[in-house]
Amino acid sequence: MMESGPEQWKTSEMFDPRNILVIDFGQLGDVVLSLPALRAIRARFPRAKITVAVGKPGADVINLSGYANEALVVDRVSQRDGFKPVSVLRLLKLVKDVREKKFDFVIDLHSLSETNLLGFLSGAGKRLYARRPGRSLDYLANFSPKPPVETDHREGHLIDRYLNVLVPLEIRNAERLPVLKTRAVDNAAVERILRKARADEGAPLVGLFPGAGHPSRRWPLQQFASLADFLIRNDQVKVLVFVGPEERLFVRDIRQQFPGSVVVLDQLTIPQLAAAQARLAAFVTNDTGPMHIASAVGTPVVLLLDKRTPKSYLPQGDRHRVIYNSVIGDITVDEVYAATRSILASGRTAALFAS
Repeated sequence: MMESGPEQWKTSEMFDPRNILVIDFGQLGDVVLSLPALRAIRARFPRAKITVAVGKPGADVINLSGYANEALVVDRVSQRDGFKPVSVLRLLKLVKDVREKKFDFVIDLHSLSETNLLGFLSGAGKRLYARRPGRSLDYLANFSPKPPVETDHREGHLIDRYLNVLVPLEIRNAERLPVLKTRAVDNAAVERILRKARADEGAPLVGLFPGAGHPSRRWPLQQFASLADFLIRNDQVKVLVFVGPEERLFVRDIRQQFPGSVVVLDQLTIPQLAAAQARLAAFVTNDTGPMHIASAVGTPVVLLLDKRTPKSYLPQGDRHRVIYNSVIGDITVDEVYAATRSILASGRTAALFAS
């Protein structure tokens, strides 16, 4: 239970910062799931300048969202895993850059010890941190009242955990669905790519994403290839295979195993990825950041999971299909094909046919 009284709520209602730093250091999918919280912060403080400190992959998501004035890109991987003296110098430079921006309010959505310390060293007069026992440094926050203490991270959806951080700001009943809108320049770039590949000739587009962060979370490539073959032969769709930086080693195998008519997209920027996904009738994928981007641009997702995956990261909405198996490789092609066909028969696909 939060310790708060009438005076504390009155203080939060009158609070009107003009230069806000939001620390949002999650992975790509985490940043997409933070968008409802960022949208709520923007609505709560419409006159403020909002800067989001974010890792490199998430910066494009922040810029596409339109909820922030600026994305402050932080290379967390090099700071964490790089040569220690260099990492320390980079951290000191980051602190210097943050202090020069003279923030008056910091919101830390993730609350790791290093992000809490960055917020403290920013010089901001008010600091609101997610409360994560054993991971955050609560004593470095000073906003009153405090947000609820985060319970087991496997319980509740990540979207709600982010929104709970904002409860002291009287932000309640916020819209929960992440939304991203594509840009004209990226739509045009994707149009050129598809035209060159003859994928703009009217057939519905189905996207496949065979990658994942760990081999145990990947549906086998050969089963993706069989799915592509079923869809092309039986449903007259055009299949696009999306490949990110971590999956480029798969490109040769994809070209060898998949039907020759598939289009492999392996050089897209994240904004171009969003623009391409917005054109799809369905997106079949392992548990990845691109899955969340597809959902945010309105594309129905067929998500393949093992049962160890927490429900806190599932895409929201009834247009998606989620298929579980304790061993992801035991999910059958027939199961995935049936789920994809059910999406192809849905209202969104009918609208795509009519357009």
